[in-house]
Amino acid sequence: MKSIFLKTQKIIFVLFGFTLAFAQNGMKIPSDAVFYMEVNGKQLNNKINWNKLNPLLHELSKKSKEAPSWTDYSKTGIKYDATQYHYASFNDSIKTYNTHFIIDNKEKFQEFINSVKKKGQEVSSRKNYSYVDINDDVFVAWNGSRAVLSMISYTKPYKDIWSTEAVADSTAVAVDSVAVDAGDSAYTDEPEKPFNYKEEIKSLKDDIKYLKESIKDNNLEIARIQKDIKYLQKHHQYPKEKEHAENPENGEEMPNEAYDEEEDKAYKKEQDSIRRENFKIVKKNAEDRFDQYFSSNLEIEAPKEMLKFRDANSDVFVYTDYGRIVNDGIYGKMTKFYSYGQFFKNIYDSNYSYNLYFDKDKVRLVNNYQHKNPDIQNNISAIYKGKKNKKLLELINEKSVGYYAMNVNGAKCFDMMYSLLQNSGENEYKKEMELVMETMKIVLDEEAITKIAPGNGIFVLNELKSKTVEYTDYEYDADFNEKEVKKTKEIAVPNFTFAFATENEGYWNRIFDMLATNKKLSKRFSKKGNLYTFKEEKNGGYIDQLFFTVKDGVVYLMSSADNNLSVNQSDVSRKWAKDSAKYPLSGRLDIKKLLTGLDKEFKTPKERKTLDAIRKNVGEMYYKTEVKGESIQTEMNYNIKDSSENSLMYFFDVFDQIFKTKETEEKPQIL
Repeated sequence: MKSIFLKTQKIIFVLFGFTLAFAQNGMKIPSDAVFYMEVNGKQLNNKINWNKLNPLLHELSKKSKEAPSWTDYSKTGIKYDATQYHYASFNDSIKTYNTHFIIDNKEKFQEFINSVKKKGQEVSSRKNYSYVDINDDVFVAWNGSRAVLSMISYTKPYKDIWSTEAVADSTAVAVDSVAVDAGDSAYTDEPEKPFNYKEEIKSLKDDIKYLKESIKDNNLEIARIQKDIKYLQKHHQYPKEKEHAENPENGEEMPNEAYDEEEDKAYKKEQDSIRRENFKIVKKNAEDRFDQYFSSNLEIEAPKEMLKFRDANSDVFVYTDYGRIVNDGIYGKMTKFYSYGQFFKNIYDSNYSYNLYFDKDKVRLVNNYQHKNPDIQNNISAIYKGKKNKKLLELINEKSVGYYAMNVNGAKCFDMMYSLLQNSGENEYKKEMELVMETMKIVLDEEAITKIAPGNGIFVLNELKSKTVEYTDYEYDADFNEKEVKKTKEIAVPNFTFAFATENEGYWNRIFDMLATNKKLSKRFSKKGNLYTFKEEKNGGYIDQLFFTVKDGVVYLMSSADNNLSVNQSDVSRKWAKDSAKYPLSGRLDIKKLLTGLDKEFKTPKERKTLDAIRKNVGEMYYKTEVKGESIQTEMNYNIKDSSENSLMYFFDVFDQIFKTKETEEKPQIL
């Protein structure tokens, strides 16, 4: 009895162990992934109106050369209410983008694949999946329940031009070259010949001859083009080429044409050979990825670092390793060439996470920024903990097109710069760098500098005004003679206010006084009372004059002299000002007012129809940034009109209107 019990216990443990091993055998996102995205299909599928979307997709597919074979994109066999996973990675030679999704109808999916793959392209069968290459760099693999789409590009590796070895090699070659030149010059140097004016005259005459021949060639080309123009005006087509022009009477091709044809064939053969070799590498890479995935339990496992700021309730989640995208790319390779390259790499060494929400009345995007170095991140976060300034917030008004307000701690910018310099890595100038940092701390009076501009500022775009300006255009007569023509046009001119707080008014007044009394600048920079005016010499640009003043601890830069006057704020404006006081960075933009102000910039009937289609549906955008835990969080809200079912279908509705407007323009008018 005891023996039977022990055997049973062993079998249970073995089975349990296999179960655990299988459960843990998920498909892990590769460590070199720099982009990861989850699409919440369950939520998005409930927000998509396929009855509206299908006709639009069907109309777009008509633009292709081949007749569309799919009319209902909601029935492709893909389970749209399941989560989709996307990730991308790259190295020196291979760049990949992969999408994983679930199949709920294998037959429908197979039918869909047959409709998008090339005609005659056969499906390859593997042990536990099938796959086909839609293009040379696009592969699709599937079994009964899962599918993977991989886009893979291959570039033949080359020697890193920024590597130490490459630089050493190029330097050695340059040294050898110089040595050879020096050696040769030791034996070939001749005394400089005296100036010969006769040879110089001959050289100049040759230059004149060349220029005359060039003019002659240009005149012949102009005459030929003019002849073509007259022929087109009369016959509405170019003259047909004669057969004997292509095939000489003796039936032989011209030697140059034969040579060019052989050269083209050789080049095409070489390109085809390179394409075949690249395809083999890409195909092998795709097969390896498919083998790995379909040998797993078909579950996707992402590292915890990528999911740190994911919200399960968002419609789309995106993670990007911004540091690796920049530093491991061509920019990062370039910085290795410089002694202080690590400083710039430190700036970009961060991660970004995004949660996207398609709500009923707005689109919401929440971004979390986090530097990979905790000390640098803490210093960046400290900057976003500033004080509010009521005087600046009074400039916010409901009638404005938009504003951008800032309440940060300017003094903490020094700490951030010090931390970036301090963590610049080991290099031959490390001691010098530390000495520079210590010198900066001694020389710079951080407190005094901060009083000049503590960190509170605001930019308000009050309105866009229409203005008529004169400009020079060029016209050409029948003989192609150029003629200057003065024309006028309407442009949109911004009426704005930029203001920032200061605790040292005298400093800014001295700067403005210096500009007003400077001999060279005083012609354009003047003073009247406490108001300084800078005026452009020519009245033809977007901004003709600017106004400066310092008042009640605020420095103003304005396009109009009265923009610093206090206005009565409405309840909405006061609410915006109250919200802006809570956040280090915040802003608002009324896109409809912006497009209305830019109305004159759209000239042609086609542009104006497109503008009208967009303007009918645009909404307002709000922006705010604050410190949230270990990250800097920015939230952007785009409010929409309630004419659409939700904010996701809103974009399809706007696109549909623009598409229909374009279709109407392309249809020929019936007379």
